[in-house]
Amino acid sequence: MAGLSIIASTRHCNGYSLARCLCRIGLAALLVACSGLQGVVASDQVDALLLRDEAPRGIVFEIVEGDEAALAELLPRVRSAILKIRARFAQTQFAVVSHGREEFALQSQQRQKYADVHQQVQSLVADDVPVHVCENHAGWYGVTADDFPDYVSVAPTGQGQIAVYQQLGYDLIVIDSSN
Repeated sequence: MAGLSIIASTRHCNGYSLARCLCRIGLAALLVACSGLQGVVASDQVDALLLRDEAPRGIVFEIVEGDEAALAELLPRVRSAILKIRARFAQTQFAVVSHGREEFALQSQQRQKYADVHQQVQSLVADDVPVHVCENHAGWYGVTADDFPDYVSVAPTGQGQIAVYQQLGYDLIVIDSSN
């Protein structure tokens, strides 16, 4: 089944060479395959952070799901983790990067359908937690940066945005539907 979705995904290469597109898709498939293992330990990662003597510089939460509606379930988990970490380490910075199909719920045209999700994102942003989506992934489906509201930050790539946060010393926590 995964092979079929990878083959089907090659239709969305948008001018990239087939080799480059297959490399990206292969990396994405590897991340998806591993995300189950990473996601299972997300709550363990939060617990481990809480046992540290020093506060983490920052936490970036990564969300990559195949379900547009997934943020309704996952954003409350992000909020819960933030509250736990802030209770122990008040100065910790946070960010959220969504770069799977769930990011499409954050389009302006989806405000009514996913009103609670939009409210949760606005609440996070109001609490100085930027929420990023992946412009590259959105582009595969004809969605542009202009299709997202101002409170959603559109990054050129989700992985690139995560890498920027990690270079700043942020720890990565993967949040997914398996945990």
